[in-house]
Amino acid sequence: MPFLTVGRDAGNIDIYYEDHGVGKPVVLIHGFPLSGRSWEKQMLPLIESGHRVIIYDRRGFGRSSQTITGYNYDVFAEDLRKLIKHLDLKSPSLVGHSMGAGEVARYISRYGSQNVDRAVVISGVLPYLMQSAENPAGLGEDLRTQIENSIKRDRLSFLTSFLETMYNADTLLGSRLTEEELRYSWNIGSMASPHATLKCVGAWWADFRQCVARIDVPALIIHGDADHTVPLEGSSRLLQRAIRGSRLAIVEGAPHGLLATHADKINPLLVDFLR
Repeated sequence: MPFLTVGRDAGNIDIYYEDHGVGKPVVLIHGFPLSGRSWEKQMLPLIESGHRVIIYDRRGFGRSSQTITGYNYDVFAEDLRKLIKHLDLKSPSLVGHSMGAGEVARYISRYGSQNVDRAVVISGVLPYLMQSAENPAGLGEDLRTQIENSIKRDRLSFLTSFLETMYNADTLLGSRLTEEELRYSWNIGSMASPHATLKCVGAWWADFRQCVARIDVPALIIHGDADHTVPLEGSSRLLQRAIRGSRLAIVEGAPHGLLATHADKINPLLVDFLR
C-alpha cells in the first residue's frame, strides 16, 4: 500500500493513495466523512476511458495518518501539491466532491492553473456556504454549532443521521441505495479520526470566493436538485455564475451522496468532460 509522508506530528504524517491506469491523470478528492473509497463507482469507468486515476485519503480519514494538526484548506491543498509532485503528474484534472471541492479551488488559487487541465466540482461547498443577504440559501452558523455539538456528544450516532441525510435514505433506500452501501459508508466514517471529524466541520464554512475567481480552466459543476446537505441554490448555482465559461449539470432527484446513488448519471458526465 503506497503512502506519502507530507509532514510530522508525533510521528510521520502519511497520506494513503492509489494510482491506477494509464493516460491523462485525474485526481479524485473525497468528501466528508469518507475516504477515497467513495469513488469506487467512478474509478473503473475513468480507467477504461483512458485515464490514470489517483485517489487518496485526506489526513485524518481512511488509511491516512490521524494527526492532530492541519485541518484547514491551506494544509489540505499543500498535501495535494505534495502528492501531485511526488507522482510527477503532468496537467492533471482535479475532481472534488463536497468538501473535496475546497482542495480544488484552494490548490488552483495557491499554485496556479498552469499545471491543471480541468476542474470538476461535485456537490461542492463553493463558493461560500455562509448564509447571508447575498446567499439566503446558505447554511447558518448555528448549524455548524449543532453539528459540532452532535459530534462531541456521540460521533457514531451523528454519522448515522448525517449519512442518512447525505444519501436521502428516506426516499432512495431500496431503490438507488442499499443497506450495505449505507453501512459501508458508516464503517468508513466511523474509523476516521474523531478529532478530524470534528475539526473539518469548521472548514466547510471557509470563504472560497477569491479562490474561485482564479479558476480559469474548463470547469464542470455537478449537483443534485435533492441535495439536503449542501443546497444547490446556496452553492453550485452561485459557483456557476462565478466561474466564467463553467457548465452546471443538475442531476434530477440526486442527493448529496450522488457518487453512490446516481453513478449512472455522474459517470457519463465525468467521462465526457474529462475526455
